[in-house]
Amino acid sequence: MYSNDFEAAFSSFLERHEYDEAEQCLFSMVRTSFAAGWLAAGGAPLQEEKIFQLLDFRCKEET
Repeated sequence: MYSNDFEAAFSSFLERHEYDEAEQCLFSMVRTSFAAGWLAAGGAPLQEEKIFQLLDFRCKEET
């Protein structure tokens, strides 16, 4: 439907760092809006959870 030039330019646009930032902002807005609707509809408040935990595998020297 679109020309090869258009598809190449669009693909290049999607690979840019600025697009990733804009997409993350949009995702955050959608998630925040959904959470507000969830609470307004009587859903249980969201619980904060650990996403990951950093582990320290460095050897400790005995003194």
